[in-house]
Amino acid sequence: MKTKNNFLTFFFSALMLTSLACTIFVGGPEYTTTTVPVSTDEVQSMQSQVEQALVAGAETGTVTLQITESQLTSYIALKMQEQTSPPFTEPQVLLRNGQMQLYGKIDRGMFAANMLITMNVSIDPATGLPKIEIASADFGPFPAPEGLNTAINAIIGEAFTGSLGPVALGFRLESISIADGIMTMTGRIK
Repeated sequence: MKTKNNFLTFFFSALMLTSLACTIFVGGPEYTTTTVPVSTDEVQSMQSQVEQALVAGAETGTVTLQITESQLTSYIALKMQEQTSPPFTEPQVLLRNGQMQLYGKIDRGMFAANMLITMNVSIDPATGLPKIEIASADFGPFPAPEGLNTAINAIIGEAFTGSLGPVALGFRLESISIADGIMTMTGRIK
């Protein structure tokens, strides 16, 4: 009888320890079935496109940039990797129907969930800078991670207003359109 009790105690202890080592998926929005590859080459390609658009814009006065889902996904993924404690992992950016959709995965201890942030990207008429508004955010059963809005706006804002953005490059945005996996930004040289 004592051997049976020891075995049961050992079995349940092992079962509990195993369950603690596992991550439990607790839901969230359905993760996109479209997989956008992450590559440093895509970020470099985006930088090259910006340079080419500026050269062409210097001649015509008009700058047109087309940024793909893969370029934005790669840019955001690399920025997240630079952070010691990113608010989410495995970003996937989809550019569809006039909106930017940002999918990711959130881990909180032994719990994991999918997330989806849908954003509208427009132009602030006063400044000519991109204006990013979160249309909806779904983090499953988790509350929005602290600082997520700030982090998202900082990362995406850097893409638009930082070293690759219109301010640093010397042009004023006039239009932004999002369709079929491509964001097209058009502006004039200042």
